[in-house]
Amino acid sequence: MQLLIALGANIGSRAAALRAAIAALTAEVGLLVKCSAFYETEPEGFQSSHAFLNAVAHFETTHSAPRILQITQAIERRMGRTTKSQDGIYPDRPIDIDILALGDTICHTKDLTLPHPHIAERRFVLEPLTEILPTWRHPLTHATATEMLKRYEQNTN
Repeated sequence: MQLLIALGANIGSRAAALRAAIAALTAEVGLLVKCSAFYETEPEGFQSSHAFLNAVAHFETTHSAPRILQITQAIERRMGRTTKSQDGIYPDRPIDIDILALGDTICHTKDLTLPHPHIAERRFVLEPLTEILPTWRHPLTHATATEMLKRYEQNTN
C-alpha cells in the first residue's frame, strides 16, 4: 500500500537526520519508492530561530496505520526526539516524522488521523509532495497535490 511520510528537522545536523530517518523507515516500514529534495523552510506555527529541512517520502508497505505510527514514534525517540506538541505549542526538534496518508485509509483515533488533517495547509508538505507525486489525490477532498499547492499559494498571497 502507498505510504506518504513527511519529515522535518530544525536542530542538529538536519540533512543527516533526514537521511537517517529515511534509512530507518526503509528498513522498518517498507520499500522507498521516491523521496523529494530537501526544502529549507521557516518554522510554521511556532517561533524559532532555527530553519527546518523538510522532505516527503513515498514508501510501499504492508503495515497497518497503528503499526506505522509505532514505528515512526520509535524512530523519533531513537533519534533524540523527546517531546511532541503540547496544546499546540511546538518545540524545536532533531526529527519529526508524520504519516500523511496510507493508501485511501480514513482513520480518526485519539492517536492518529489519516489522511493528515493539515496536508493542504502546509507549504513544507505540499511543495515536496507535489515534486514527487503531483497527481496524488487526497482521499477525502479528491484534490491533487498540485491543486492543493495552487490553492495554498492563492490563499497566502
